[in-house]
Amino acid sequence: MSDTYEIHAVRFGHDGRKSSQNFLGGDSHDVDMPLDYFVWAIRSETRTFVLDTGFSADMGSKRGRTLIRPVAEGLAAIGIDHAKVQDVIISHLHYDHAGNNDMFPEATFHLQDTEMEYATGRCMCHKAINHPFEVEDVVTMIRRVYEGKVCFHHRDEELAPGLSVHHVGGHSRGLQVVRVDTARGPVVLGSDAAHFYANMERAQPFPVFDNAAAVLDGVRRMKELAGQDAEDRIIPGHDPLVLERYRPVSADLHDIVRLDHPPRTP
Repeated sequence: MSDTYEIHAVRFGHDGRKSSQNFLGGDSHDVDMPLDYFVWAIRSETRTFVLDTGFSADMGSKRGRTLIRPVAEGLAAIGIDHAKVQDVIISHLHYDHAGNNDMFPEATFHLQDTEMEYATGRCMCHKAINHPFEVEDVVTMIRRVYEGKVCFHHRDEELAPGLSVHHVGGHSRGLQVVRVDTARGPVVLGSDAAHFYANMERAQPFPVFDNAAAVLDGVRRMKELAGQDAEDRIIPGHDPLVLERYRPVSADLHDIVRLDHPPRTP
């Protein structure tokens, strides 16, 4: 039997960018195309999962990113006490997905074997590859391994009825996406398997990756996981359009939206 989940996308940060920065090969139009930063809360009647942990104010300042609302405050706004969360899924170990290391003291962290191998192996000798990682985030995850707080996964695994992780790689070698059963059918939280809807629509990856072919194959895999009406059931990791396409939880929380509800009618 499958549980049915509600999903909240919780925006916590922002970065102004040009479209030429968001596509492999650039973009001849070079128009404004900012990034938003999200974490995702996945809840059933019996369990709560948080997907990714974002970055702190200090890290935002270091990386030149704008922190709009601390992740803990965003989760609290939808009734989640970060200190009591039991399960955190880390899509990959880049700084904007694996920071805030003191925020979830009771959690087990779910991570792909391949991502830990990648983030601690020979590829990290190269600045061109290691720059999206923060060494302290990786070291903290290693400490959690020794504390018995990391559950490793190999490729595709079910974490709970109706919720599964699926290795796609591409952007980072151990990147995993999450498939969630909701009242509107399966929803795939893509994280950085696609930063923007346009990366999928153009078949033109975001220009930070381990393997460009794997990025494109990852989009195909997400469509398989999402099934019918896949275009409306795949959620990219950084697209401000997510906040336009889905309804906010309330008028004063316009940047926290429900993804288990159907998108707004254009």
